[in-house]
Parts: sequence; structure tokens; C-alpha cells
Amino acid sequence: MILCQISDLHIKAHGKKSYRVVDTAESLRCCVAQINQLKQRPDAVVITGDLVDFGLPEEYAFLRLLLQPLTMPYYLLPGNHDDRDALRAAFPEHSYLQQGTDRIEYVIDEHPLRIVALDTVIPQSSGGALAAASLAWLDKVLTAQPDTPTVIVMHHPPFKTGIGHMDNIGLAQPHALAAVVQAHPQVERILCGHLHRAIQVRFGGTIASTCPGVAHQVALDLSPQAASRFVMEPPAFQLHLWDADAGLISHTAYIGEFDGPYPFYDGDKLID
Repeated sequence: MILCQISDLHIKAHGKKSYRVVDTAESLRCCVAQINQLKQRPDAVVITGDLVDFGLPEEYAFLRLLLQPLTMPYYLLPGNHDDRDALRAAFPEHSYLQQGTDRIEYVIDEHPLRIVALDTVIPQSSGGALAAASLAWLDKVLTAQPDTPTVIVMHHPPFKTGIGHMDNIGLAQPHALAAVVQAHPQVERILCGHLHRAIQVRFGGTIASTCPGVAHQVALDLSPQAASRFVMEPPAFQLHLWDADAGLISHTAYIGEFDGPYPFYDGDKLID
């Protein structure tokens, strides 16, 4: 199975630029087109939050149009820029969005790799948290299928990154999540967004990682005093290949047109 991850779309209504600089709509169009053209077609796409910029109904309506060309199922979860009610209203046929109560938390059992989504949103806050009820639900869900390889998807990463302004709006009390995950070795990965960078950390007996942004990236400044800034580094998405022997194998794919591919060999000889 190939699970594609895209994150932090920040779509604004009518194609308005995010932060007056970033054409997030065009970036998403390019991302969707590139995913559709992959030689090995993903079985599904998971979108790990910050779907739109201000949680407005008109932003979700535009997002829906931009995602419509995807040729495989996709699963949505909210980030701190999102509004749960507006998201649910814009995608009524996405029945998994109704599995939770207030929070958008769900399980997808339709693929060889089980997908469990957690909602880290605190309304009107950039930081994230998991409710005690969410952790209890997660433990129950994982206990029900201990032999099924599983990924947990969530917006806020449960680890320190070293980028000061992002760590200030990270996930509160990550140790509570680590304790639950540690008890369930079938968790292959915790896939997150929020950071607009590719980062990997050992966490709770597994690996937790973040996906680059579809459009813009957070500036790489590993200081506790790092200012809140972004850069127009190449946008990217990730492909997570599930292999029964090797486990979950993750790749970062950059969005855009690049020279190549070129051969390494001329016949059986390395090109000099």
C-alpha cells in the first residue's frame, strides 16, 4: 500500500494569496496533478490539517474544488487554522468526519495499513492538545486490532523541533500520548503536519514525523528565539510505502518540474 500525505494547504477563498505572498491554490493544483501522474498510484491521500487559512465556509468550498481532481480517496483532518463545523458542512459525503463527537477523530479500516486520526485543535489557539477522552479512545481503538499495522495521523507533532516559535505552539503534554503509543507496537508511524518541514523523531517506541508544506515552508532556524517566518523553499508531499517485511518506508517528493531523469550508465558502463 502507498499512503500519500499532504499538509498545511492554507487555502483562501477566490485564490487570494496567503500572507499576501503565497499562491496556495496554484500550489495545491500542482500538487494534485503531480500525485495523479505518479507511476505508482497512491491508494489514498491523508491531509494533515491547516486545510484552509481562516476556517471560512467559502475557503472550504474552494478547497473542495481544488481537491476534486484527485483520483484516489482522500481523508481530511483539522489543524489550528480550521473550523470543525465548517469542515464537516463542506464535505458531507465524507462520513468518517462524523465518527467523533465534537472532535474530528476516526478510524479507516479499508486499507492494509490502518489509519487512526486524532484531533489536536484548541479553538482560537495556534497550539494543540489531546483530550483525556481522545487518549482513552485511542487506547481502545489500538487494543481492538493489535496485529494490524497502523498509522496515527494528527496535526500538531508531539515532539520538540528546536524551532522556537513553532515549539511555542506545539502539542501540550505529549508524554500522555507517548504512554499510550508505547503500549501498542503495531503503530508504525505518527504522521503530522503544522511544521511545514520534514522532521523525524523517535517517539513512544515508534517514529513521529512531519510533512513539508504544499506551498511554503517554515524558516529553518534552530533557536529558542526563532522568529515566526516562512520561506519559499520547494513545496513537497510524502509517500509512505507499507511493506509487510520492511514496515513503513517514507519518501519526500518535491512538487514541480525538474530536469531529468538522466541515466547513470551507458550500457553496462558508468558514464564518465
